[in-house]
Amino acid sequence: MRKYIFRRVLASLLTLFVVITLTFFMMRAIPGGPFTDEKAIPSFVLEKMMSRYGLNDPLYVQYGRYLLNVMRLDLGPSYRYEGMTVNELIAGSFPISAVVGSIALVLALIVGIPAGIISALKRGKLPDRFAMILATLGVTVPNFVVAAALVYIFAWRLGWVTVGFWEGISTAILPAVTLAGYPAAFISRLVRSSMLEVLQQDYIRTAYSKGLSGRAVVYVHALKNAVIPVITYIAPLTAGILTGSFVVEQVYGVPGLGTFFVTSITNRDYTTIMGVTIFYSALLVSFNLIADVCLAFIDPRIKLK
Repeated sequence: MRKYIFRRVLASLLTLFVVITLTFFMMRAIPGGPFTDEKAIPSFVLEKMMSRYGLNDPLYVQYGRYLLNVMRLDLGPSYRYEGMTVNELIAGSFPISAVVGSIALVLALIVGIPAGIISALKRGKLPDRFAMILATLGVTVPNFVVAAALVYIFAWRLGWVTVGFWEGISTAILPAVTLAGYPAAFISRLVRSSMLEVLQQDYIRTAYSKGLSGRAVVYVHALKNAVIPVITYIAPLTAGILTGSFVVEQVYGVPGLGTFFVTSITNRDYTTIMGVTIFYSALLVSFNLIADVCLAFIDPRIKLK
């Protein structure tokens, strides 16, 4: 296990290196620059700003300097948010996105997994059809449509909540419900198809023939193998949902990481784009590593290579 984890950590570091390199050079390949504006900037002012951030240096010098800074966990200053570093932007916005994303993830799991199990056990019956209709709607209806509907019903018509600003957990519920819609629907479909496949296996028939109750067969034997695809899906889902959604954050006025990321692209804020990309990639490879280790414990048939 230790050798496997060590190899995976090395592979993760290599992946992050490739992400940093590609993002850095892709940013530099885009026409224009971080200080390109609709209004012409005097050449001497532009020259001073470029010199201040080291953008006049040769590209390989900028790249080497950026790699050294990343190794020190320094993602550099923001070009658009005066006096702030990318580390400070992430530290200020990520906890907000993480709160909303954590609630959404929990909702997706506690709704999606039971719905998938019920659909599989009641295959072809009314509960199955009803759950799959809802799952299809959850997969196909865009987030901004769900968000607009929830705002109209719960904020405008009923007046139960307020939107447009951030006040902590009380204002995180509707954004979390909106974010949970797609993953909950996808997880329910994934669990249903996996459970149906598992229930056809010989060891399930053997368990029934030994006189085990249906509950024991489903929750002790079948579910353990049926959730394997879900664990694989949860890794990228967790990284994505914790870092926020621009659409949802814009609709509800949540100052999360997703908003900063999209705004930085519009503003050509190179360091913020690269910093958020690296941060997301680090979360992604970390959760993938955790998922692989969990799978190895759940299913002994999986060999650690």
